[in-house]
Amino acid sequence: MTANIDDTAFILAAGFGKRLRPYTENKPKPIVEVGGIPMIDQALDKLAEAGIEKCVVNTHYKAEVLQDHLKQRANQPQAIISHEPEILDTGGGIAKGLSHFAAPFFVVSGDSVWEDAAHKPALQQMKDVWDAHKMDILLLLQPVETMTLTHGVGDYDLDTQGHATRSKDQNGAYMWTSIRINSPKIFKHAPEGPFSYLELLDEAQQQGRLYGIVHDGLWHHISTPEDLEAVNGHKARSEERRVGKECRSRWAPYH
Repeated sequence: MTANIDDTAFILAAGFGKRLRPYTENKPKPIVEVGGIPMIDQALDKLAEAGIEKCVVNTHYKAEVLQDHLKQRANQPQAIISHEPEILDTGGGIAKGLSHFAAPFFVVSGDSVWEDAAHKPALQQMKDVWDAHKMDILLLLQPVETMTLTHGVGDYDLDTQGHATRSKDQNGAYMWTSIRINSPKIFKHAPEGPFSYLELLDEAQQQGRLYGIVHDGLWHHISTPEDLEAVNGHKARSEERRVGKECRSRWAPYH
């Protein structure tokens, strides 16, 4: 693993997933299946491929269901539960688990679903770009124009040096995937209790230490039942094409 990236990551999994109901009435959003695989498992497997050995996972809504699911996983990374009796929002939840991190670390949402480009996985690209001397946060950004299955919002723009600037009217060129590398030091003056990670993003931007890279694969913003059904349909069609291609290739020598 790159020397200045921690081998432990953080997965945000405490939210209520209200917009995805009825799928989240009896389970937390991260274990809703996309393409037949729970979303959090897809994120964990990609983190493992990037060399991550442990993940701190925060829990609140349907916490026992998520904890039982994680106990059944046989693969790395090892899950470390950070339970929140009071939900701590996107910033406070990470701050609560900060003792697990000695170096800059990945943060991923438990409902992140992305498809890597063929040449190099997105997390490896981020590790290659990360520069602690000039960055406090590095974001993985998805071009809004590529988001044809789910609704894209223009959260950020990038300049030619890779600095990310938040588009307050949400008309930027890129949507933030929620995937990031951040330095532990950004939490130094964080308040106790619940707070939004957006505060830390804006502070890093003001200091010229917020950067982004463009994801050259696909990322799906699964917020509503319609989003989920669209992505599941896409994955089913992709699998049908793959199987059909294999069958044609297998029979080709006999024709």
